[in-house]
Amino acid sequence: MNIVKTVTELRSWTAEQRAKGNRISFVPTMGYLHEGHMSLVDLAKQHADVVVMSIFVNPLQFGPNEDLERYPRDLERDQVMAEKRGVDLLFVPDVKEMYPQETKTVIQVKGVTDRLCGASRPGHFDGVATVVCKLFNMVQPDSAFFGQKDAQQVAVIQQMVQDLNIPVQVIPCPIVREKDGLAMSSRNVYLKEEERIQALSLSQSLQEARDAYSKGKTPAEIRELIIARISSQPLADIDYVEVLAYPSLEPIEEFGDTSFLIALAVRFGKTRLIDNLMMT
Repeated sequence: MNIVKTVTELRSWTAEQRAKGNRISFVPTMGYLHEGHMSLVDLAKQHADVVVMSIFVNPLQFGPNEDLERYPRDLERDQVMAEKRGVDLLFVPDVKEMYPQETKTVIQVKGVTDRLCGASRPGHFDGVATVVCKLFNMVQPDSAFFGQKDAQQVAVIQQMVQDLNIPVQVIPCPIVREKDGLAMSSRNVYLKEEERIQALSLSQSLQEARDAYSKGKTPAEIRELIIARISSQPLADIDYVEVLAYPSLEPIEEFGDTSFLIALAVRFGKTRLIDNLMMT
């Protein structure tokens, strides 16, 4: 596995691959890898000849009171995991490489950022869209892979790619869960023992929501069911629970023939977790 730290090295390597006729898959991450990330690599290998992964904790997508400084990092561990799984090139830039000067251009995707994390984390998706756009320009991949756990992020990136005519296929990938149902996340390491136990209410409430949908419950009834289930956990602090059309992320009063998303964000102590259920 090749490891590069500069944009120049990255572009030189990818140019060589394209000259050989190789298709490039791309997996952007913030590191502290887990099986969810590795599942993206597995799918990426099926779509292209070589796989590029980036590890970069992007400061633009963190608010002033969020966990930028304490976000978990272990580059040596990540390198071993990426190489074992078959990543061909690992791009590990530092902040000065990605932002050599003050950023005066920001990508802002409207509409799909009005709710969910876009509402509770102002500016977050501006940072996400900006860094992903930069990475797409640097790597110039044929396809890019994103976990469906952050369904709003997927919708934002798909909208950006469509609006800006970026020649990359964005491929959403299924949520990967722990054996007990908790959605895999780098932030799970923050959870204390009792917080970890109570956090299982997220996936459990989504399963109950699936059952309620099959019994004809309305979006409002399903939302209240989830709120009640999670609120029964004394350490849970609900940020949001929403039932929305997907990918527009517009509110719905009744279920129709279109896809919809049940999305939630909940804090346990200092740890903010997200999870969702996509229904088509």
